[in-house]
Formats: sequence, C-alpha cells, structure tokens
Amino acid sequence: MLRLGVIGMSEGNGHPYSWSAIVNGQYNEKEMANCGYAGIPVYLAANRDTLGIEGAKVTCVWAQERKIAEHIAKASLIDTVVDKLEDMIGKVDAVMLTRDDPENHVAMAKPFLDADVPLFIDKPLAITTNDLDYFKQQASKGKLLMSCSSMRYATESQSVKTEMAALGKVELATAVGKKDWTKYGVHMLEGLFALLDDPKAVSVRHISSSHKDIVYIEFETGVLATVHLFYDITPTFQISVFGQTGWRLLEYKNWYAMFRNNIIEFVRSVQQGKSRLEFAKTENIIRTLIAGKESLEQGGKTILLK
Repeated sequence: MLRLGVIGMSEGNGHPYSWSAIVNGQYNEKEMANCGYAGIPVYLAANRDTLGIEGAKVTCVWAQERKIAEHIAKASLIDTVVDKLEDMIGKVDAVMLTRDDPENHVAMAKPFLDADVPLFIDKPLAITTNDLDYFKQQASKGKLLMSCSSMRYATESQSVKTEMAALGKVELATAVGKKDWTKYGVHMLEGLFALLDDPKAVSVRHISSSHKDIVYIEFETGVLATVHLFYDITPTFQISVFGQTGWRLLEYKNWYAMFRNNIIEFVRSVQQGKSRLEFAKTENIIRTLIAGKESLEQGGKTILLK
C-alpha cells in the first residue's frame, strides 16, 4: 500500500479534503459538510461508487494550523496529523502538496525533494522564473516531481481529442474562465495545451482592465489562442477549437473525474518510479503563465519566449 501525505491548506482551495477522500474511498459525511466548500460533499456523494484509488491511502496530513489539519483528518479519515510538514518524512512514500499559493511552493517542497520523497505540487507550480528554475533543476536531477492542473486529464478533452483530425488544420483556440490569471489562468492553459498536444508558446501578450484578463498566445505551430478570465461572469470553463474544416466547443464540468484521473496518474508515477508527465510540458505552461504576468506588469508588452 502506497502511503500518501497531504499538505494543506490555501485560501479558496478545498483539494486537501476532496483529494484525500477520493484516494481513501470513504469520508465522514458530517465533517465533510463543514469543509467550507459546498460542491465537495455533492460530487463526492454523486460519485461514491468510484471513490478510492487502488494501492494507495492518504495516511498523514499537515496544515498551517493543527486544528485545520485535524478537521481534514476527521473529514477524510486520515490516521495521522503532524505538527511540522517535515515530520511526514519516513512516515509516507509520497506527498501531495495540495496548495495553490505558488509563492510558498519552493519552501514547502524542498524538504521532500531533498529527502527524495516523490512529490505532486498543485497548480500553479510557480509564478516566478527563479522558482520555476529551481524545480527544473530538481527534475533534471531525477527527482520525482509532478505538477499540473487537473484539466490536463479532463474527460471532456479526452473525448474531443479523438475528433481533432476531423477539424483539419487548427487555426484558432479560445479559452474562457472565471477569476484571475495567476491561479486560474493555469487551468485554461493546461486544458488548452493538452488539447493541442503541448505546442511551444513563442509569444504572449496580456491586456487587462479591472478583473478582466485577456491574453493572446502564439504557438510555434502557427495556432493563435486567446484566454479570457473575468471575475464577474457566470462560473464557466470553456475551450473552443477552430480548424479549417470543423470546430468543437468543450465545456468543463466533471471536476471529480479530472481530479481522480490526476491522482491516478501521480500514483502510477510513484509506482513506476518516474513522473508520467514530462516536466518540459509543465515548464512550457508555467513559462507562458509567467510571461502573461510580466506582460501585464509592462503595460501589455508582447513577451517573446525563447
């Protein structure tokens, strides 16, 4: 049995609860109802028949406050709460860093990478070039490091990928989502890049007004893409792909399935001793994300990616 540790929590991110329950296959309904994220108990109950990841169990949890960790443990039926995240070392076989505050990822990941503990880091991996370069260096040393948005493993994308050839040469892709570029832009980028077979981004331009982000991306394949993130729209995650002979619209709704697929890929990676997701693909997405941030900071200047 693969013993997994979970690190939580960051504001607005319920993954420590939901991912732990998905792995363990059961949860405390009363405690989960008080997790602070109304959608989690709903999709866990709706997918009760497929809860549980064979060969893995979340056995240990840490959060910045012990009372938070204790509630995650009660809700997701985790045996052990530790006072320091480093205390997981020796108690677990791999760790899921389920926080989406990238400014803290290096500090939280370093003890595990130094100890050769396989690690999954929630999106976005980094938001500065220095932090991304640190993780690239660790991956190049052979550390088992995986990071992505679960939209890479969305069933909606997987079904449309079988139809991509019928669209002819793809010319344009558009992605629409809610909230902000830093934390939610990576969802749209992950879904977009994975759908297009991870083409290299060569230029990025970000224009924005208050709570309205629009980002233009040019790929080395010649495909042009726009990503739109607005705070004040109905919650939605959509990608449209336009080819010379056809087009498709994807609306992402099955978050449970993409979360479960993502966790399975990490568990399989640990079992096989190597990340099944090439770090170069993650790097391509995160450099695009960082370029979008830099473009906005520079007044909408086009950033060229080498």
